[in-house]
Amino acid sequence: MNILLLGSGGRESALAWKISQSTQCDHLYIAPGNGGTSAYGTNLDFNGSDFDAVLAAVRGYKIDMVVVGNEDPLVAGITDFLHREAPEVLVVGPSKEGARLEGSKEFAKEFMMAEGIPTARYRAFTAATIEEGKKFLETLKTPYVLKADGLAAGKGVLILSDLDEAKKSLEEMLGGMFGQSSATVVIEEFLSGIECSVFVLTDGNGGYRILPVAKDYKRIHEGDKGPNTGGMGAVSPVPFADTVFMEKVEQRIVKPTIEGLRRRGIEYRGFIFLGLINVEGEPMVIEYNVRMGDPETEVVMLRIASDLVPLMAAAAKGALADLPCKEDPRAAATVMLVSGGYPGSYKKGYPISGADAAKGSKDTVIFHAGTKPSPESTFKGLDAVVDAPERIVNDIEYEQQETFEEGSLQDMADTDRGPVGDVVTSGGRVMAVSSYGKTLKDALDRSYDMIQNIHFTDMNYRRDIGNEFI
Repeated sequence: MNILLLGSGGRESALAWKISQSTQCDHLYIAPGNGGTSAYGTNLDFNGSDFDAVLAAVRGYKIDMVVVGNEDPLVAGITDFLHREAPEVLVVGPSKEGARLEGSKEFAKEFMMAEGIPTARYRAFTAATIEEGKKFLETLKTPYVLKADGLAAGKGVLILSDLDEAKKSLEEMLGGMFGQSSATVVIEEFLSGIECSVFVLTDGNGGYRILPVAKDYKRIHEGDKGPNTGGMGAVSPVPFADTVFMEKVEQRIVKPTIEGLRRRGIEYRGFIFLGLINVEGEPMVIEYNVRMGDPETEVVMLRIASDLVPLMAAAAKGALADLPCKEDPRAAATVMLVSGGYPGSYKKGYPISGADAAKGSKDTVIFHAGTKPSPESTFKGLDAVVDAPERIVNDIEYEQQETFEEGSLQDMADTDRGPVGDVVTSGGRVMAVSSYGKTLKDALDRSYDMIQNIHFTDMNYRRDIGNEFI
């Protein structure tokens, strides 16, 4: 089976690592990939949101299955497009309508309320109803949660402790803080508890598998302080997500979600991410995502003992049935290495030493995220500062082709498949160092030990990942 994976971050590195191990994978292509994914397949030089390029690659490389890693192509309708233009190809990812679970916070909240899925009280507001929004804020207890309705690359959520500040932020969001993504703002009551991430692979016909549970860490600084990021690390399993808790998750959230989609006639064959919070032992939904999470994928892939390719193919065919998904009993932990200044402004183009430090290790894998090869032809120096662009996917600014022409498949293929060579930083989140261990402490110790072998200028990382469970 020839497989095309769309995306370029740490999540796609982890998916590529897992897919490449499959006996059913003849060749893996990653578009656009990053400085490390060429170890698992062939990087292709186009963005997954370029539908014409995706279709040309599907036809030119005789692709049997497309796995959509990030959310933008899904929200834009890549699944519907491929089903129409290349119906023989399997697609792992929901339809455009199904992707609204992530593409619109308002749609997701309405869906949860209609299906009786436990979630926070909310209301949605636009510029025309801004005064009503301010009055609604007055009915809530501090802190106040404001969410951009549309995609904002994980940066569209504000949690504020002051009412006046919350009202001012509402004005700024509706005034274009996150562009069109915040033309509608969802205001929620704040839920207090411990968060975790539950991932479900579903076939659209009622079949599903719950994957290993993970917990990620969003804040940039130790002690969960500072601004939100795309994720600074993750652990799996999650101690409080025991049998009792997960039974509640399955009965109250997973099944109603899948049945609600089916009842509405919404095609959904792929991954569902449930961002949950444990409120005194009761699971509640914070958000849906319509793909795997990042950096959670970097631990979840380690803990899936089964071959992932037949599971995804069965889901895409609508026939997951009784195909088992076995879990590795070991713990897994990942620590994200990020550029200094992230999630604000940061420099890129710094050489990375020790990028292959885990080569040959049975316990640790280094998943590249914001990296790229370092030949002089692609090295742009250290003069440019990245100013945290509004729309950024997996913390990497894509260098897309201006045009894509038939017959240029060889031109966009990275033929240097094999061991990863010298790489430089190209994004905010640079690498995820993931390890196995008999316990979470063992896994974390291995990741932190491995980090001592890696260096790039202004490298930063959190040193307290998983501490509350040790």
